[in-house]
Amino acid sequence: MQKIELKRKETEAELTEAYKRLRTNIEFMGEQVKVIAVTSCEPHEGKSTVSFELASAFAQTGKKVLFVDGDLRQSELLQRHQKGKIRFGLVHYLIGKYSVEEVVCETDSKNLFMIFAGPVPPNPTELLGNHRFAEMLAKAREKYDVVIIDTPPLGSVIDAAIVAGKCDGAILVIADGEVRYPLAQKIKEQLEKAGTRILGCVLNKAG
Repeated sequence: MQKIELKRKETEAELTEAYKRLRTNIEFMGEQVKVIAVTSCEPHEGKSTVSFELASAFAQTGKKVLFVDGDLRQSELLQRHQKGKIRFGLVHYLIGKYSVEEVVCETDSKNLFMIFAGPVPPNPTELLGNHRFAEMLAKAREKYDVVIIDTPPLGSVIDAAIVAGKCDGAILVIADGEVRYPLAQKIKEQLEKAGTRILGCVLNKAG
């Protein structure tokens, strides 16, 4: 297992409380909701921040959490959160080069483990739809209490729907004043067509 030190910046107290409330709302949905996809309509709505902070909020309660960077096309998480070099990522596992155990990173935040995306592949949709991704989630269900997956914006590519269809539910992050209602409605319908339970929406960048 790889080990990494996370880059940290102070989260405002008000935001910390908001993530705790989000965590609590999910906990009230029952123990059967443990693998959660997070997506948005468009880029730059803050879904990666929301998904990472939500994973951190769960870890702070003592639950063992796996945070998966499922945005294989344009990951922001490696540069944002990681210090040092990550040798293997999700892509390396999906193409069969390494095991799940080899691509997981133990972080210096207690109870928080991460899988970074890795190099950009030519076929991200096919990789996320293959049997190895489903097998990874099955193993993660046994080993971790909560699994949070950051996915690409669903308004751009279909990847998020493929991932969400294998999860217990999805959270849609919507930036206040940046997304029109017809697009949000279309994204909601895409998730439903994938057989995904929509756990709720997070209105981001409000106020």
